[in-house]
Order: sequence, then structure tokens, then C-alpha cells
Amino acid sequence: MELNQVKAIVTGGASGLGLAVARHLVDAGARVVLLDLADEKGAAAAAALGPQAAYRHCDVTAESSVQQALVQAAEHLGGLNAAINCAGILGAGRVLGKDGPMPLSLFETTVRVNLVGSFNVARLAAAAMQHNPPGEDGERGVIVNTASVAAFEGQIGQAAYAASKGGVVGMTLPMAREFARIGVRVMTIAPGVFHTPMVDGMPPAVYESLCAQVPYPSRLGKPEEFASAVAFVLTNRYVNGGVIRVDGAVRLQPK
Repeated sequence: MELNQVKAIVTGGASGLGLAVARHLVDAGARVVLLDLADEKGAAAAAALGPQAAYRHCDVTAESSVQQALVQAAEHLGGLNAAINCAGILGAGRVLGKDGPMPLSLFETTVRVNLVGSFNVARLAAAAMQHNPPGEDGERGVIVNTASVAAFEGQIGQAAYAASKGGVVGMTLPMAREFARIGVRVMTIAPGVFHTPMVDGMPPAVYESLCAQVPYPSRLGKPEEFASAVAFVLTNRYVNGGVIRVDGAVRLQPK
């Protein structure tokens, strides 16, 4: 589909990669609804993006919350043909830390937000998209999930995070195969280390060390580069069922 035809929801859209995606799409003529829990930031972000954007409160882990947000978004947009999952948490912690084993609740929460949340949004978005009139090649919609390079090279302290993102990678192909019958594509993007608000408070030495680990270009990724990858997926109908790494060829070390 052309970007100016996109009617999208973006989870985690109030900041970071999600906001970068929303901004990129709006600049290309798309209409977008930001979904997030940070109501004040989300409303401000939507207002800054202009009349082509709106904000709705949404907890991706709750079925009723996502259902309500999708109905509201579709009403505002005049339909829905794209869902971009950017909502997520780090869930960092060693399995065996100084204070004992990782609390099971930390693992469960990380998986619930990153994996179950992505699945929840994807399934409900696909259910809505299947009723769209078919476009070229019978396309009715696109779902883009966000994983991480940690899904492939999880570091010490990333067991919960890597497991959740590995699950996102694992469900991509079977979901794409199933949704082929309704003309909905499913792709996953696995970003490397990106410059988001989470790294703003890092000491300069730590920041420079992170940059040096990336072969080329030796810097952190720009949110706009992630956003352009999402735009590529939306516009290229032959991209389906796979995972795109956007990482400067970095391969995470054990720690």
C-alpha cells in the first residue's frame, strides 16, 4: 500500500521508536492513532503531530482495552489497515542475582507485555482488517511487530527480555502463513541498540562504549532509521513472514 493510504495504530506511540514511526508515517500522508498508557505524553505527541494523528489510552496486555482502542481508532481513521507494535519493557535482571533467583513476576510481566501484548494486538487487528476491501494482490492490511537483536544474542541479564522477543520472532511466520488467506501480511523488525530516551542519562563513557560495539556505522541507531524500515515493510507487498535486523551489523556480546 502507499503510505498516504495507511490508517495505522502504533502501540507505544507516545515516545521512542513508536513515536518516530508515527511521525514518519504522518509526514508521508498517513493517518495514525497512538496507543499507549502514558496519557499526558500521548496526547501531547498526537497534538504535535497534527490533525492526521490522535491518541487513545490502551493496555496491550488487556483484551478489553485493546478491543476498545481498536474500535475507537477505526472510527477516527475511517478504517484500519496497519498495526505497528512498539510497546515494550526491558525486564532486565539476572536469573540468579545477588538477592537470589529472579522474581517469577518479573519474567511473567516482561513476557506478558512484550510477547502476549504483541500477540493480543496482532490478533485483534487482523480480525478487524479481514473485513477491509482487498487492494492490489488482495492485500487488506499489514502487521509489524518489534523484536530485538536480543532475540538472537541475548546478553547476561536479558533472559526475560530475550525470551519475550524470541517469542515475537517465533510467531511471525506461522501468523503470516495463517493470515495469507485474508490478505494480511505479518513482519517483524529486530532493532539493535537505538538512541531512545532510555540512553539519554548514560555516562559518556558507557555511551561511547556502546557505539564502538557497532561495526558500521559505529553509533547507535536513529529512531528515524527504524521508522523507515517500518515504512518499507508497509509499502513492499512481497515482504512477508520474516524478520529484518536493523542493527549496523552488531552482534551482542555476553555482557
